[in-house]
Amino acid sequence: MAIQINNCRDIHPLGTMNEEELGEICFSLRYVPTAGKLTVVILEAKNLKSMDIGGSSDPYVKVQLALDKRKWKKRKTSIKKKTLNPYYNESFTFDVSFEQIQRVNLVVSVWDHDAMTRNDAMGKIFLGCDATGNQLRHWADMLSNPRRPVAQWHSLLSAQQCLQVSPTSLRYFSPWLVICSKAPCSC
Repeated sequence: MAIQINNCRDIHPLGTMNEEELGEICFSLRYVPTAGKLTVVILEAKNLKSMDIGGSSDPYVKVQLALDKRKWKKRKTSIKKKTLNPYYNESFTFDVSFEQIQRVNLVVSVWDHDAMTRNDAMGKIFLGCDATGNQLRHWADMLSNPRRPVAQWHSLLSAQQCLQVSPTSLRYFSPWLVICSKAPCSC
């Protein structure tokens, strides 16, 4: 009896999918409902992917807020030269009312600065009301511990991995997918 295979997949032991390691980022979230202030402190990143010919990168971090699935506010850190393990300890405070925090999403993305060409996307994390998994847990911990900073490490994801984790994040990542499809990266 012949069996026809219509679907092929790589076989991996549970939890060991062969995803590209893009590095990790640690940041804290703090929300003060009475003041309507959301504070994001970008602490550090480690084991970032080398993006430059010399084997290092010039990373910086973008912090973007979206309200009702529309880009709303953004800030970015300083650029750290020639490192794959940057330390930032940079704080960004946003005015976000208690009513708005229920509809806000946060995108934390790491980029490699290039002086002569377009900056390269290195990885992202998507948190907020539409997130899932550890990202949603971090957001929920922040909301359930008002006025207290909640710090956590997150593994950076490619835009495609973010979409797998949270398909509703397409609106936040579609421009980045276009950039990745034109750049020589694993997206």
